[in-house]
Amino acid sequence: MKKNMGTADKAIRIIAAAAIATLYFTGVVSGTVGIVLLILAAVFVLTSTISFCPLYAPFGIKTCRTKSSSSAKK
Repeated sequence: MKKNMGTADKAIRIIAAAAIATLYFTGVVSGTVGIVLLILAAVFVLTSTISFCPLYAPFGIKTCRTKSSSSAKK
């Protein structure tokens, strides 16, 4: 797996996961919707930890910086 997530993408996912967890544990969201959102939050944390999003791969999306070829020595 090649890294395809940048720092900003990871931070946004972690913040979203924290918000979802807060909503669930304070009782704002509950039931089936709460469980589904909690699973989504876990996926956000996992993908942020490994810096790889499986949904980005088929579409060729990369939010991380790549090394430019112009910085190569001549």
